[in-house]
Amino acid sequence: MRFCRYVLTIVVSLLPAAASLLAQNVTYEQLLHADSTPQNWLMYGGDYKSQRFSRLAQINRENVRNLKPAWIYQPSRPLQPIESSAVVVNGIMYVTEPLSTVTALDARLGTKIWSWSAHLPDRIFTIGVHRSNRGVAILGDTVYAETLDAHLVALDATTGALKWNVHVDDNGQGYAMTGAPRVLDGKVIVGISGGDVGIRGFVDAYDAKTGKRLWRTWTIPAPGEPGSETWGKDMSGTGGAGTWGTGSFDPELNLLYWTTGNPAPDYNGANREGDNLYTNSVLAIDPDTGKIKWYFQFTPHDTHDWDAIQVPLLFDQTVDGKPERFLALANRNGFYYVLNRATGEFVAGVPFVTQTWAKGLDQNGRPIVLPNTEPTSEGTLVYPDGHGGTNWNSPSYSPQTKLFYVSAREIGAYTVAGRPKVNFPDFGGGGRNALPADDSYGAIRALEATTGKRKWEYKLLAPAEVSTLATAGGLVFCVSNEGNFFALDASTGKLLWDFTVGGANAESNLVTYEVDGKQYLIGASGNCFVSFALPDSNSSVRGKSPTKEPVHP
Repeated sequence: MRFCRYVLTIVVSLLPAAASLLAQNVTYEQLLHADSTPQNWLMYGGDYKSQRFSRLAQINRENVRNLKPAWIYQPSRPLQPIESSAVVVNGIMYVTEPLSTVTALDARLGTKIWSWSAHLPDRIFTIGVHRSNRGVAILGDTVYAETLDAHLVALDATTGALKWNVHVDDNGQGYAMTGAPRVLDGKVIVGISGGDVGIRGFVDAYDAKTGKRLWRTWTIPAPGEPGSETWGKDMSGTGGAGTWGTGSFDPELNLLYWTTGNPAPDYNGANREGDNLYTNSVLAIDPDTGKIKWYFQFTPHDTHDWDAIQVPLLFDQTVDGKPERFLALANRNGFYYVLNRATGEFVAGVPFVTQTWAKGLDQNGRPIVLPNTEPTSEGTLVYPDGHGGTNWNSPSYSPQTKLFYVSAREIGAYTVAGRPKVNFPDFGGGGRNALPADDSYGAIRALEATTGKRKWEYKLLAPAEVSTLATAGGLVFCVSNEGNFFALDASTGKLLWDFTVGGANAESNLVTYEVDGKQYLIGASGNCFVSFALPDSNSSVRGKSPTKEPVHP
């Protein structure tokens, strides 16, 4: 390990007494029951189901109008975009900052405790992804993070000291890492970026204590392997299926769900005839072996850059008197899908935005593609555009309302086919020309989770990429690209609170947590992390958070 590659700054003097207060020991059992400690936000997505639902209710419909900024933290290198989703444990917050920095903050005050930064090479390939990071994972006394130059690192949660560093793959070949790891029992699971330059995607598992790689699951088969026949006669010059999101996990089924991105070249499929497995899919993986148990492909033979990298959301509901386990995903291709997460069987699928490329989905969920929707040299107008009906920003689900909340983008683009094969780093094979802003808009939409039926929408000026956060206070929190933090009534979509901080590129996933009996909301906008809370004068109307009794669907 080359420790000289990294920079560590400890701001708080760690005397033995202070160090004991900062010490962490997050067990796998705690992660399995994350909803029983809603004062913490233990992982990306809030829990293994990635529902982004908090049982905290101190901030609710009646008092959310009084929400005010509590503190602001500006990174030492104010670069955009900040896409980090915070992890909060026992009053300590862990965030990532561009380019590859991990910082621990006092979650009450926003003051820095320690900060660790990778010393990156002068030249980094991050084509097709932002030069940012979406967060960390914590297990035991260790914080895990990814770096832009494709390293996985383990840091001491108390001091930020580097424990180990693994070189996952070669950034010089286009491999990069921008996601938040997923930790299981003794394992750290990570994906990889670089699908737009034709890398061969994979999902990796590493030993949480040593960093030793346990298995690698390739998302594109090698020539001659099962699935390679879906790429035509010659797989040379093709690739993709990046895995740069964060997966979800069902411990009872022992299945890890990870989504994959587009094939490459993106916009020209002439040299990759067939469905191009396992691009634009969700994979159900055995976390012990890395074996793919089942898969579902959303967009076979994609030529519009419709990555399926959205976070798979898991929920349970009783249908016709029978308990069912579902996986829901609002896809970049414009369709909302519901699958049986035990088998991968297609349950339901409907458009949740305007789409003009498919007549619909057949009984197995395969799209019925319309003629004259492929890219051409002149450009073919298709809805949605390449950024999709929604992008990577996480949706949420409320077991109270049984609604799925998602950021919708109503926008089309002329998709242009270029050369079928081009060299790294220019591997796109075409591009897109989006329609003018006046011809597009965005919305927060609430969908009936089991069917995709729209229950309400709150319109936005632009087709923004917005995350949603649902709470037991009957709220859905969002932050727009224009820097507006706002709260909607979870049942009706009515605007209840709006606060403008004015920062652009507000793309982080929001998180809520509680310290010393006070609930906070945290998100990033522009160059800053902004935290909100109710004024102390509102304590009499805040109510108590249900920290013991679970919410039953």
